[in-house]
Amino acid sequence: MRFVVDNSVVMRWLFADGSPADLGYARKILALFQEPATLALVPAVWPLEVGNVIARAEAKGLLQEARSAGFLSLLRDMAIEIDVRSAEFALTDALQLARRHGLSTYDASYLELALRESMPLATNDAALRKALRKAGGKLA
Repeated sequence: MRFVVDNSVVMRWLFADGSPADLGYARKILALFQEPATLALVPAVWPLEVGNVIARAEAKGLLQEARSAGFLSLLRDMAIEIDVRSAEFALTDALQLARRHGLSTYDASYLELALRESMPLATNDAALRKALRKAGGKLA
């Protein structure tokens, strides 16, 4: 399966927090990576988002650097591909989607990628899910 995964799902893998529904959904998406044909795409902003959440959690004492390193190693071994072309669409399509749906441009970049590549989107973000439905996309 090929899909776009956003940071709201990935961070559930690390922190195991959120509602039972969000955690269950994140586990379901994580289980997809056990299938050989799975590939997740992420926009170019994704590594910065991952790093930002980790750095802030470490600074607050919620996460130890050793655990972060182990998690980052796990992510590097997963079939997650960074879409380098997403920057080309940041100030055009992604910005338009952000305006239209009241999203941050960061969140809109996941929506833009899913729509551009005709892939389902894995997200726990309610506003992003709503925008995805309105834009005619599918949830992974």
